Amino acid sequence: MTKLSVNINKIALIRNSRGGNLPDVTKAALDIVHFGAQGITIHPRPDERHIRYKDAHDLKPLLPVEFNIEGYPNDKFMELVLSVKPHQVTLVPDPPEALTSNAGWDTIKHQNFLKEVIAVLHKSGIRTSIFIDTDLKLMDGAAKTGTDRIELYTEAYAKNYHSSPEKAIDLYRKAAIRAHELGLGINAGHDLNLDNLAYFHKNIPHLAEVSIGHALVSDALYLGLENTVQLYLRQLQ
Repeated sequence: MTKLSVNINKIALIRNSRGGNLPDVTKAALDIVHFGAQGITIHPRPDERHIRYKDAHDLKPLLPVEFNIEGYPNDKFMELVLSVKPHQVTLVPDPPEALTSNAGWDTIKHQNFLKEVIAVLHKSGIRTSIFIDTDLKLMDGAAKTGTDRIELYTEAYAKNYHSSPEKAIDLYRKAAIRAHELGLGINAGHDLNLDNLAYFHKNIPHLAEVSIGHALVSDALYLGLENTVQLYLRQLQ
């Protein structure tokens, strides 16, 4: 079964826009779990413009499901995750000023750096995933870093889905097959939504987890949070 991990960054963004604690990020995360999600994802950035580092510490002891922390492995990020010890750390190559993640790792160029980071995380018992594009050479490079999983960066799939679902999914399917052959687990995320998720799930073999935030929280404004979580879970059945 493919797990749904909900990224709650946008809930934190709304909270931060007014100060205080409304909406309550921790309560929202627990509600999302109660509504059926099998994981919670956060992506703290150095300026804490949405998720704050304190949120990571607050969430860890309360969550009864998998906790995934995404981010670029600078010193501050590594200090956070080694302290919190989430179930999974997803390494993303975006710089601190990036609005959102916009590329996967070059696992050939940055192979030694990733090896060093992953070794540190493994020493603390943390599962690792690498945010990555679909180039098969990058899959081979990822396997050499020692990572447990890869997370397919799905923006291109989402962008091209409506014009040709078959073409949009082709490289992702090939990448997933190659990753599985190399012994890597497969996650996916970025711009997956109620329109394109079911087709992606149906056509990507061995898909362990999808991480969805912006689209899900946006849908919840119209449909309600509980109903929206249930609708996303149905796409993964």
